[in-house]
Amino acid sequence: MKILYVITCGDRGGSQVTLLDLVRNLPAGFEAVVASGQHGFLEQGCRKTGIPFRRVPGLVREIHPLRDLAAFLHLILLIRRERPDVVHAHTSKAGILARLAAWVTQTPSVFTAHTWSFDADLPYPVRWLAVPLEKLAAWVSGTIIVVSDANAGKALRRAIAPSHRIVRIWVGIPDTGLLARPGAHDPVTLVMVARFMEQKDHKLLLHALKEVHGNWILLLAGHGPLLEQTQALARQLGLEGKVQFLGERPDVPDLLAQADIFVLASRWEGLPRVILEAMRAGLPVVATDVGGVSEMVDDGVTGFLTPPGDLVRLRERIQVLIDSAELSAMLGASARRRFERDFQIETCVRKTVAVYRAAVADPKNENALAGEECAG
Repeated sequence: MKILYVITCGDRGGSQVTLLDLVRNLPAGFEAVVASGQHGFLEQGCRKTGIPFRRVPGLVREIHPLRDLAAFLHLILLIRRERPDVVHAHTSKAGILARLAAWVTQTPSVFTAHTWSFDADLPYPVRWLAVPLEKLAAWVSGTIIVVSDANAGKALRRAIAPSHRIVRIWVGIPDTGLLARPGAHDPVTLVMVARFMEQKDHKLLLHALKEVHGNWILLLAGHGPLLEQTQALARQLGLEGKVQFLGERPDVPDLLAQADIFVLASRWEGLPRVILEAMRAGLPVVATDVGGVSEMVDDGVTGFLTPPGDLVRLRERIQVLIDSAELSAMLGASARRRFERDFQIETCVRKTVAVYRAAVADPKNENALAGEECAG
C-alpha cells in the first residue's frame, strides 16, 4: 500500500518528528512518499531513511490565496503522478488543501489534526474562517485522526465531522534507553524544549522562576521569533546566571537524560510530543493543563498540572520538586511506566495502519469500522 503524506512546513517541530517516526516504522508492504512546502529538517530526515520527498511550491502556513491555489494545483498533479492508495494529510493548511486535492483525484484521504486551526491564538477572522473550511475538508474526505480526546471534543462541539469518523490515536515514540536521574543533580536542572513563540509562553515561566528559591538552572532549547525577546526578559529579571539558551538541539534525548525536571508552560497544545519524550526519559513533568496534556500527565502521579497563565501555581509546583529530590524521583519513575504502557511507537503505527486499510476498503467512510478498530 502506498501512502502520500502531506504536511505544511518542513522545519523541525513535533508534527514533523512524529511524521518521520510513523513513516520509518511502517510495516512491510507499505510505501511512503512525503511532501511539504519547505526544504529543511523533514526533507533531510526522509533522505537519510531513503524515503522519497517532494516539495509543494506555495504550501505555506499563512493564508495567501495565490500561493494556496498554486499549492492546491500542484497537489492534484502530485497525487496523479504518485498514484497513492491513501493521502494522509497533517497540520491545518495541508489538511485542507491535500484533502480537497485527494477528492478531486478520487483518492481516499485521512487527516491527522495535531491541533485545530480554530483553537490557536490567531486573529478572529482567521479562526472564524477555519471552522467552515475544516467542515468542507471533512465532508470530502475520510477519517480524521486526533491525537487526544481533548481534540476530539473540540471537533465534535463544532460539528466538524460525525463521531464515527473521528478516531483518537495517541502519539507514540520510539524508545531510546536514555534515562534521567531526577533529584540527583546539583544544581537542580530544569529543561524546556519548545519553539520561542506565543503559544509556548516562556515569558510566564521566567516570571514564575524569578521567585523560585534554591540552587537551580533552567535550560531552554529551541529557536523561534521570540528568542531575542525572551533573552532580554531573562536579563531584565536578573536570571542571566540561572537561564541558559541552548539553541536548536538535535540531541534532545541526551539533554533530557541530564535533567531533573521537565517544564512546559504552553497556552494551548494538542498532544505535545516533547512531554512524551520527557516521560520516556523518566522525568517528572510540570505542565499547563491545556489540550491533551492531562491525558499524559496524571496530576500528582507523573508530574503536576497547572492552569494556563497561572504564574503562582506554576511557581509552587516547580518549587515543590526542587525542594524534594525524593518526590522528583518517584514521579519520574511513574512517568516512565506510563510511557511504556501507552505511548510506544508500535501501538500508534498499528492503529494508524488500521485506518489506512479501512480507508481503502470504505473510501466514502460510510460506516464506523475504522473508529471501532482504532479507538483508544
